[in-house]
Amino acid sequence: MEKTTKRVGVIGGVRIPFCRNNTAYADVGNFGMSVKVLGALVERYGLHGVELGEVALGAVIKHAADWNLAREALLSSGLAPTTPGITTARACGTSLDNAIIVANKIAVGQIEAGIAAGADTTSDVPIVYGERLRKRLLAINRAKGWQDKLAAATRGFSPAELKPSFPGVAEPRTGMSMGDHCEKMAREWHIDRESQDRVALESHKKLAAAYESGFMDDLVVPFRGVKRDNILRPDTSMEKLATLKPAFDRSSGHGTLTAGNSTALSDGAAAVLLAGEDWAAARGLPVQAWVRDAEVAAVDFVHGEGLLMAPTVAVARLLTRNGLTLQDFDFYEIHEAFAAQVLCTLRAWESADYCRSRLGLDAPLGSIDPAKLNVHGSSLAVGHPFAATGARLVATLAKELAQKGSGRGLISICTAGGMGVVAILER
Repeated sequence: MEKTTKRVGVIGGVRIPFCRNNTAYADVGNFGMSVKVLGALVERYGLHGVELGEVALGAVIKHAADWNLAREALLSSGLAPTTPGITTARACGTSLDNAIIVANKIAVGQIEAGIAAGADTTSDVPIVYGERLRKRLLAINRAKGWQDKLAAATRGFSPAELKPSFPGVAEPRTGMSMGDHCEKMAREWHIDRESQDRVALESHKKLAAAYESGFMDDLVVPFRGVKRDNILRPDTSMEKLATLKPAFDRSSGHGTLTAGNSTALSDGAAAVLLAGEDWAAARGLPVQAWVRDAEVAAVDFVHGEGLLMAPTVAVARLLTRNGLTLQDFDFYEIHEAFAAQVLCTLRAWESADYCRSRLGLDAPLGSIDPAKLNVHGSSLAVGHPFAATGARLVATLAKELAQKGSGRGLISICTAGGMGVVAILER
């Protein structure tokens, strides 16, 4: 039987303002943020009581009770309770992955419309206890009588077992943080401190301008009294950024990553509505952009590759498959995990040696027009609630293309674990 694929449209997206951790959303948690952003999307597009084919919503840092965060949040969103929900996680690429999941289901005709979303908090983190206490509690639970339970509770007990453990930020395979890995990348690619600070400054300036121009008005819904991302610093300068000390490599005297040119720990949520053109047309919902293709890749960071370089591989594959060059885009939305990561990626694409030896290309992918990169600011100014960034980028790029009226855009996200998620939208 011949199979055909349908075009998948991005109808639009919303998010709450992203906030520095332990500030406005410190007591909200992933569930509260997810309900708010899904409810806002339902309001925006008149989805009250509508059954969608899927809500794919993810979170990277979540409590065990949030085992199906997507389903629980959608049940409080206004959608029909017959809408399925799936909870996912691929670190920083989570909600772009969700857009790919939903888009693929629409493309092959399994569903007509769905929501891709993500929420993350580094304020309301799960606190766990060590292995000895965990096993002790399980032994108490298995014990039958009170005497056996008392014995299980007290036998060999040490107060040290009560010491809690917080979620770590280190890569399990290397014991190094993402910032430590990115410092290594910056040294390998000769990325200097001033260039990183310049990227950060431009991100803040562009985001401030986006708010002032009204571009963000329908993309951001107020929450908890916050109307704008509270990480945004419109008054920052190269002089102010230059005063910041290295955040990761503090002892060698050569550290270049600081709190100013690295993404702040953040809380927030974002969601985007995707649909087939018939479903959208039947409801009078204009399509802002179409999903053309996507790709995921991984690098062997344990044995020397740069942890955050996987997007270079994913983009190369995506371009080859679609017969495109790196210059065939009107907008580039590259997630700013660190300013250094963005600069390393751009430099790698310009390197004939890297493109030949690592990407298997005959020539370098080349450079891009800086005026087309993150034109409304990105994660350094917006913030980066891990699972929410992908949906933010999809919604932002779709609106950019809709305003232009035509064109093509590239989304690129690096993730923990040495992976990259990328996608092409067009209009």
